[in-house]
Amino acid sequence: MFGSTRHPRSKLTAGAVALLTAALVMAGCGSRAGEEGSGAKAQGCADTSGDTVKVGAINSLSGGLAVSESVIRDAIVLAVEQVNAAGGVLGKRLELIGEDGASEPTVFAEKAQKLVQSDCVAVVFGGYTSASRKAMLPVFEDANALLYYGQQYEGLEDSPNIFYTGATTNQQIIPSLDYLKQQGVKSLYLVGSDYVFPRTSSAIVKAYAKANGIEIKGEDYTPLGSTDFSTIVNKIRGAGADAVFNVVVGDSLVAFFREYRNSGLTPETMPVMSMCVGEQEVRSIGPATLVGQLSSWNYYQTLDSPQNARFVADFKARFGPDRVTSDPMESAYTAVSLWKATVEKANSFAVPDIQKAADGITVDAPEGKVTIDGENHHVTKTARIGRVADNGLIYEIWASPQPIEPDPYLRNYAWAEGIAG
Repeated sequence: MFGSTRHPRSKLTAGAVALLTAALVMAGCGSRAGEEGSGAKAQGCADTSGDTVKVGAINSLSGGLAVSESVIRDAIVLAVEQVNAAGGVLGKRLELIGEDGASEPTVFAEKAQKLVQSDCVAVVFGGYTSASRKAMLPVFEDANALLYYGQQYEGLEDSPNIFYTGATTNQQIIPSLDYLKQQGVKSLYLVGSDYVFPRTSSAIVKAYAKANGIEIKGEDYTPLGSTDFSTIVNKIRGAGADAVFNVVVGDSLVAFFREYRNSGLTPETMPVMSMCVGEQEVRSIGPATLVGQLSSWNYYQTLDSPQNARFVADFKARFGPDRVTSDPMESAYTAVSLWKATVEKANSFAVPDIQKAADGITVDAPEGKVTIDGENHHVTKTARIGRVADNGLIYEIWASPQPIEPDPYLRNYAWAEGIAG
């Protein structure tokens, strides 16, 4: 299944393609991250012979996505500190080198190259938007280095050099649609930020809708960082859809939901099912603006399990009692545990050994059991639908009966034929 041609399969707009191409070229990657000219590939320089092993993290600590990504860095820091407190990995202490992706795909590619080729890290944790991941992917493939990507995404990709610990399409988007259908929803309005994940998600939603008798009343996208949603919300209100399928991300969510509420739309009249609204976003937007709205994730802070109780307590003890945890934070935290477990099974930090040992690696994460699929490098995930409460937390109202096997190319869904290329 692996191959360097997998990752372009997503359906991109011309603008998104241009952005991605520019990201790779501006990062000094050429057409395939440095393959232009001599054809020589840069190699990672990780040195794990000493008592300390360097690991990297790339998250946006500035720019429009910092509200969602800076807290993910905190979860990675906690995970690394806990690993060190428990004796490290194969007896070696981890040294975390953090970089700021600055909410720009080009910067993510540059920082990934620095971590892999200059800082000589053994693994990198991070990435948020699909544009950032796609900009980094050639860097990791060409250096045969490892990225653990903890964000939910649109699927239609696999790489031997990426482990995807967030949800793929059949573990978040499709369960969300199944839930809405079960609730009697017969029409949807699609809204999202204008980049790879929302655009591809909408293509999947439209294919599902066509196969399941659901009408798409409208579809709108807005640039990352947008703050004016008056026109879009007016169109949503006039469309009369049963529900809104929302893939707006970052600080634009504040403007979207405030305009939505100010227009008189409510969860009772037209609920919003969001793919990117977790506890941190609820806090930024304001609980009063979101009470009753729906969120689709694989983890909520309110999950009742010993593993989650420890995670939440440890996070609050480290970063403050008023802090909240969320799905992307938990997924990034779990990624560190998955890497550690794989290294220990392989008894090696070498990338080929980790790739061979990964299949079947299971950890009891705060979200529940997650297991690596060695063929596509995704993990099993329990799908969950939650509702925002007035205390700013999200409470599960539905969950899949068991963890869902990853199907990033939607091969098990006849209605999705043609989406993956």
